[in-house]
Formats: sequence, structure tokens, C-alpha cells
Amino acid sequence: MRFSNNFKKAPYLLQALLNVCLFFLAIALSGLLISETWYIVQFVYKSLFNKVDSYYEMLGELLIFFMYFEFIALIIKYFKSDFHFPLRYFIYIGITAVIRLIIIDHDQAISTFWWAMAILAMICAFFIVNRRNSVVEH
Repeated sequence: MRFSNNFKKAPYLLQALLNVCLFFLAIALSGLLISETWYIVQFVYKSLFNKVDSYYEMLGELLIFFMYFEFIALIIKYFKSDFHFPLRYFIYIGITAVIRLIIIDHDQAISTFWWAMAILAMICAFFIVNRRNSVVEH
């Protein structure tokens, strides 16, 4: 009997551990977001005076910035929605990550095509999830 009572407390303990870990992850990601923002500001400043033509690097850094931002938004949404991760945020992050991959590594046309198909699949999944949510709400 005592074992079953302790076993019933396990999900609550794991939930608390997850919440603490996500809190510290959000703090770490916020620090990385600030660092990335500083790097982007420096890059823009240097490109204004030195006429640097590395737009791919700048775009890649911007997408990393947005990925940090999306992960932080995901964690905030987790706490605001009673400890639930909305699927659409994972889809946003996936689309952003694949777009960054295409921008950084676009040497082979066939791989770029398949990455674009992956984005299309994620967009279709996003519409299916949104449609399902709108049907459930009505």
C-alpha cells in the first residue's frame, strides 16, 4: 500500500523536475538570445562600414535568433497553457530550422528540393492541426 502511494506521487515529482529544468533552459536560451542579438548588431555595424557581402551568414544568424526566440516562446506557452506544449510551436521551429538549413547549405539542387518538400509537409501538418483545433472548438 505504501509503495502505491509513493508511485502516485511520481508524476508530480517528474512534472516539478521538468518545470525546473525548463525554467533554467529558458534562462539559458535568453542569454543566448541576447548574445545572438549582440552579434547581429555588431555584424550590421561592421557591414555598414566595411561593405561585407556575406548576406548568407547574416540571414543564418537571424534565423538562429528566431529559433532561440521560438524556443523561449514555446517554454512560455508551456507554462501559460497548464503544462502543455502546443504542437504548432514545434512545427514553427521545424520550419525555421529547415529554412536555415536551405539558406546555409544550398549547393545541391536535389537536397534543396527535398528540404523544401519537408517544409511543405510541415505546413500541411500545421493546417491539419489548426483545422482539427477549430473543429474541436466549435
